[in-house]
Amino acid sequence: MKKILVLHTGGTIAMHEDVDGDVEQGAQNPLNDVQFDLPAVELVTEDIFNLPSEHITPDNMLALYNRLKNAEDEFDGVVITHGTDTLEETSFFLDSTLDLTIPIVMTGAMRSSNEIGSDGLYNFQSALRVAIDDQAAKRGVLVVLNDEIHAARFVTKTHATNVATFASPISGAMGMVNKRKILFFYDLPNKKTYPISAVDKRIPVMKAYAGMDGHILTLLAEAGIDGIVIEALGAGNLGTDAARGVLELLAADIPVVIVSRSFKGIAEPVYDYLGGGVQLEKAGAIFATAVNGQKARLKLLIGLENKLNTNKLNEFLHEF
Repeated sequence: MKKILVLHTGGTIAMHEDVDGDVEQGAQNPLNDVQFDLPAVELVTEDIFNLPSEHITPDNMLALYNRLKNAEDEFDGVVITHGTDTLEETSFFLDSTLDLTIPIVMTGAMRSSNEIGSDGLYNFQSALRVAIDDQAAKRGVLVVLNDEIHAARFVTKTHATNVATFASPISGAMGMVNKRKILFFYDLPNKKTYPISAVDKRIPVMKAYAGMDGHILTLLAEAGIDGIVIEALGAGNLGTDAARGVLELLAADIPVVIVSRSFKGIAEPVYDYLGGGVQLEKAGAIFATAVNGQKARLKLLIGLENKLNTNKLNEFLHEF
């Protein structure tokens, strides 16, 4: 019999709709009363916290990490229920820090427990089915919703309200949850994980735009930030004024990480002019591979908390 740890953290999956149609938290998590007809499994359930996912911080992610870092000694798998707005960030944080081989599966819901067409119980059951499946081991953290299995390193929320919101624009879904079996389509290359004990670094994320003012970046440097992620234009380019601001940040030894603001594709240094990716990289900016801004922020935080030198930090952020 497999033993699965279930950690509830709150979110829409644990909420309900009131008489006015507004979604709110209740005193009790409705998931705690659910019974599933699953083969040979023991569930150990904990309400680790009960927060809307917008209230989730790296401190909460660290609490999950600390609860799970030795989970392999006692459990055969883990399921975490979570609000969808920051689910991709929590899953990515855990995927980048936990060195476990057991399945770690995260899930959530777009409709609360008593709404018509509620997806919470189905997603929860699907996540449990994946967690007890032998194929799910050694795949890092997985995200399971709407009959699909996604890798934490690539998944993102793509729609504000639709139940089919989670997608992996670069890689596609890793697998599928069918009525009778779990299917996996591909494996991912191994990647480096780093343990973590603190999440104190101040790292903002900024989206580039036409005519971006470089003075904004100078002000952030004066505010004492530890690093910054810029969602740059196209393959990783900036206007001339913003590029000058980046140079000032780098001159102050503040790490600058470049990703693309585009929904698909990756940032890479291609254009060689002031603000072009080639000159930004030569100046010391780091191009993060295959992650969006919010994930690059967490990766930079983990790297800085581990005091990685420049070369190691570059390797970590370049790694898939």
